[in-house]
Amino acid sequence: MNSALLVITHVPDYASAESIAQQLIQAQLAACVNVQAECGSIYRWQGKLENVREVALHIKTTRAAYPALEATLRKLHPYDLPEIIALPITQGLPDYLNWVAAETRIYP
Repeated sequence: MNSALLVITHVPDYASAESIAQQLIQAQLAACVNVQAECGSIYRWQGKLENVREVALHIKTTRAAYPALEATLRKLHPYDLPEIIALPITQGLPDYLNWVAAETRIYP
């Protein structure tokens, strides 16, 4: 069974994104992290409308590694309430998905 996940989060700047991505890879919590171009985010936070620039991270991991990834991401993330969304990868190139599993294998 395919256990790959795509985890999405947003951070306030490129420096934070790059630092988080490197730490997740070094800890083998993720096989790959794509640091996206800056984008705009509009949302309501604590009753106030926010319009900010953010950097998205697309994190490829597995279900087994997810609990440790989430805990680490919460520690590293600069936001009080970070967006952490995990989506199942239901289809993909088998060799790529096997690579994702191999890179995060320390989490059984």
